[in-house]
Amino acid sequence: MTIIDHELTDLATPTGPMRTHVLRPAAEGRYPGILLYSEIFQVTGPVRRTAALLAGHGFVVAVPEIYHEYEAPGTVLAYDTAGADRGNALKTTKPLDAYDADARAALDFLRTHPASTGKLGCMGICIGGHLAFRAAMNPGVLATTCFYATDIHKHGLGAGMNDNTLDRIPEITGEMLMIWGRQDPHVPLEGRLKIHAALEAAGTFFQWHEVNGAHAFIRDEGPRYNPVLAQQCYGLALEMYKRRLGEGDVMAAKDGGAGETRH
Repeated sequence: MTIIDHELTDLATPTGPMRTHVLRPAAEGRYPGILLYSEIFQVTGPVRRTAALLAGHGFVVAVPEIYHEYEAPGTVLAYDTAGADRGNALKTTKPLDAYDADARAALDFLRTHPASTGKLGCMGICIGGHLAFRAAMNPGVLATTCFYATDIHKHGLGAGMNDNTLDRIPEITGEMLMIWGRQDPHVPLEGRLKIHAALEAAGTFFQWHEVNGAHAFIRDEGPRYNPVLAQQCYGLALEMYKRRLGEGDVMAAKDGGAGETRH
């Protein structure tokens, strides 16, 4: 892994500026881009650490605040009942076309970023898994990882709770990595089977992994965290991204970082 930089930018969208966290290798060069979608709690510590992991492996990572229309820039919802209630309420308040417009803005930003090769991937967790799945429908997205993507099987994303995600699967042209926890009550077996059948019917190029984990098993806070499974799953994702998106330029300075002092 290499030293990374972290910056903030506000991307223009039809529903207002979208605060976006950008993490990338500090070493000069160009690197593939990954659009990372958070859980309903927005850009929490665990999500930032996931972004840092990806950036440290040689990617430019953009992490948008998914509820930018409703919350002040920088807002992070707590991992508690109040935070979950707010995040779930906003999930079905925001219109579906606003989520899709956000994806286009973030992907355009990554495609044209001066540190980007223009090769694009996506990753998402929980609601972010669903948003990454929809972002994969955009042209040029070559690889997408979805961690226990919620609501795809029941058309439950966005205002009106009547999304068309399953119907639009034929628009996905890149590789999909679908990861599920068998002990996750949010996506039961019948829901997983419905999504799997739709991917098969569309001829999608995808990997499918089910593990013995609960919802949020990759979140490195709280009782459901499973570090062994998290490491295994990140390994699957990194293999796919490097195979489909390619390597970046210079991964790190020879001395491990410019001006580094050894102690």
